[in-house]
Amino acid sequence: MTVVTDAPESAVAAGPAVRKAPRTRADALRNRERIVAAAREMFVEYGPEAPLDEIARRAGIGNATLYRHFADRQALLHDVLLSVMGRTMEHAERVAVQHSDPFTALRDFAHMAVDERVGALCGMLVGGPERDCAELAAKGERLEHAVEALMERARQAGQLRPDVTVGDLLIALSLLTRPLPGLDCPNVDEVAHRHLQLFLDGLRSSTPSELPGTATVLEDLRRRAS
Repeated sequence: MTVVTDAPESAVAAGPAVRKAPRTRADALRNRERIVAAAREMFVEYGPEAPLDEIARRAGIGNATLYRHFADRQALLHDVLLSVMGRTMEHAERVAVQHSDPFTALRDFAHMAVDERVGALCGMLVGGPERDCAELAAKGERLEHAVEALMERARQAGQLRPDVTVGDLLIALSLLTRPLPGLDCPNVDEVAHRHLQLFLDGLRSSTPSELPGTATVLEDLRRRAS
């Protein structure tokens, strides 16, 4: 007859620790996501010098928890930029297959980019160490290709005027989502979406006016930023 004995004390003691590990990792991941989300809001509102203790407070965690995830401000800014760039890039690729109407896909992407406040955040790339980050550069290039594909699809459908470029659209999104200096505007998001819609209407092929100057080329923007 087989005798069933209790598990050794060491195994019993190890059991809860093994079971707790996934929960601990999940908690850590949630904390990291909350920190990045709070930091994105603070960087948009106050710029890259936003107080880290206020970011921790807004995330609902202690300062020590923040520093366990991010050694310094630059590491946190890096993750925020990667997060925003990644979401914007993925959305541009997703709407291309979600919407059968090309201009609807382009409009959907543009309004999402305004929600992300890309101008307020991506402006922090210029002149900073993040400008030379290979991972950010790869995401940026993929985003440009996705937006170009959206615009070309609308152009081929006869919905988009032929004299606008990806650079024109990205500059407009950047300008629309930068903080207005010296102006405390409580409904800034609503204003940005309103002005974006005016801009998008101007991109339609039915617009008769001739554009002054020359189209903005992305290579020119990169040279000016370097």
